[in-house]
Amino acid sequence: MRRTGIGDEAAPDLAGQLAAVRRLGWSAIELRTVDGVWLADLRPDQLELAGTEVVCLASRIGNWSRPISTPLAADLAELDRLIEHCHRLRCRYVRIMSYPNDGLPEAEWARRVIDRIAALAELAGAAGITLLHENCSGWAGASAANTLRLLEEVGSPALKLLFDTGNGISAGYEAYDLLTRIAGHVAHVHVKDAVAGPVYTVPGAGQARVADCLRLLLDQGYTGALSLEPHLALRPHEGLQHSGEAAESYHQAGLALEALLSQEMSRRVATG
Repeated sequence: MRRTGIGDEAAPDLAGQLAAVRRLGWSAIELRTVDGVWLADLRPDQLELAGTEVVCLASRIGNWSRPISTPLAADLAELDRLIEHCHRLRCRYVRIMSYPNDGLPEAEWARRVIDRIAALAELAGAAGITLLHENCSGWAGASAANTLRLLEEVGSPALKLLFDTGNGISAGYEAYDLLTRIAGHVAHVHVKDAVAGPVYTVPGAGQARVADCLRLLLDQGYTGALSLEPHLALRPHEGLQHSGEAAESYHQAGLALEALLSQEMSRRVATG
């Protein structure tokens, strides 16, 4: 599996983000913000990444800051700008979520989410881009059943899944159990770990069963990227900003991920 990471977890500036992934020996990066500015608020020429592949762009579409009552125009405008970035950076994936509720009955919330994501997937597909829905904020992130219903009812090859190993700790569900039901639709993976609280740890030191998730993905033939998102120094949804130790904690989390993968590869060799 190719390793990468969300760069702004290591440093706010682009140079620092690139240095962090290269220090780990990785040649790809996932982008979310640069100097605290979300990608859709940057001009395409403000992102210069010579020699580093960009595997995914994180959006605000459907996330904790945009409930289902947010005007669809805001999301369409964001996706338009991210498509520009994707074409310039030769990136094919954009991360989305599926809208926190804003007082609607469950059935109405679900209908609006499905309709909105169908419209966004149509725009993305026409541009040759794939949306990745993350098991996080929103209606479809609440359960495997909702996730699979979203995929079925949108019915677009421009919509796939992003699985985050650690989101279940904060949301109160077992991420590994979710993965057993959705693994065949997963195109991208975020790696984080935590103990109850949540208190975030390096991969493998928490309760998210990261090693078991990696094993299941390998058993299912997953060939996408593993993107480090340790949440040790930056958590946008909580307002946590970088500390002076961000780059080093990111590096230690990356080394822990490499160790987990090495252990799994050794186990596979030993068991034939």
